[in-house]
Amino acid sequence: MTSRRSRPPCARYSRQVHTGISAGSGLLLGFALDRAFGDPRRWHPVAGFGSAASALESLTYADRRLAGIVHEAVAVGAVLGLGFAVRRGGIVTTALATWTVLGGRSLAAAGRAMADHLESGDLAGARALLPSLCGRDPSVLDADGLARAALESIAENTSDATVAPLFWGAVAGVPGLLGYRAVNTLDAMIGYRDDRYHRFGWAAARLDDVVNLAPARVSGLLTAAFAPLVGGRPRAVLRAWRRDAAKHPSPNAGVVEAAMAGALGVRLGGRTQYRYGTELRPTLGDGPAPTVPDLRRAVRMSEAVQVGAVVLAAGAAWVWPSLRRRLSRSR
Repeated sequence: MTSRRSRPPCARYSRQVHTGISAGSGLLLGFALDRAFGDPRRWHPVAGFGSAASALESLTYADRRLAGIVHEAVAVGAVLGLGFAVRRGGIVTTALATWTVLGGRSLAAAGRAMADHLESGDLAGARALLPSLCGRDPSVLDADGLARAALESIAENTSDATVAPLFWGAVAGVPGLLGYRAVNTLDAMIGYRDDRYHRFGWAAARLDDVVNLAPARVSGLLTAAFAPLVGGRPRAVLRAWRRDAAKHPSPNAGVVEAAMAGALGVRLGGRTQYRYGTELRPTLGDGPAPTVPDLRRAVRMSEAVQVGAVVLAAGAAWVWPSLRRRLSRSR
């Protein structure tokens, strides 16, 4: 006969398994919703968070790091609180949260649209589209510069817009999904080195670096695994990663951009014009500067990495309760 003392651990394990199945299935369903519908055109929750963060900034801003820390803590803390409040909603809640925070379809669509503009010689259209991909100054870029900017942005945002939220969704469920998107959105809003945000945005930029450390490396490994799909070699990806990633000022963008350069056999980096000034970025990868066909290959790579990421994330969410139970028994 099973004693009452032995039942609670079994019940807890059963709940953990159910939670893992719900989380993994919700991640898959949310990914499918993003692939089918993309970002909502109106009333996007992330845009709503951005508006709320801007309003909060009017109260918290000061040209000091401490003010930026307070701003980050309040904004991210509020979103995490919401995530914990709704985390027991099961598959549907996880799916909706996943759909809310992913941006993979929109990223791929923007990359293909940029390639279309460049192939047709529509530089005005390409320059108008670039701000949806990155914060560089499109007015100073020619066709090659626009192609390089878009390709580098696709490499970085494949991790930021898909791999990282799925990673944190597998690790922490709905709070991980929403919390990551809040951190990444704040970095995009205030994590700059210009006069206004150099101190105030310090916390946003550093926290974004921390939460993207593991996802960026998962993205790099997936890029190596899928390199043959775009005519590349895994060995070339790993070589570019080891040799060049650490040269980049970002501990995470360097990994994903070097990996993408290695997969495509192109050279990224160089003079980079932002609205706040110019940076001379290190060279990543070997070969010629990227062209429009390389941009299309980058989009295909991005979509392959996204699929690989959701399979890994869902699988991790499904097996983690059983793995944790086995680890606890072996102690």
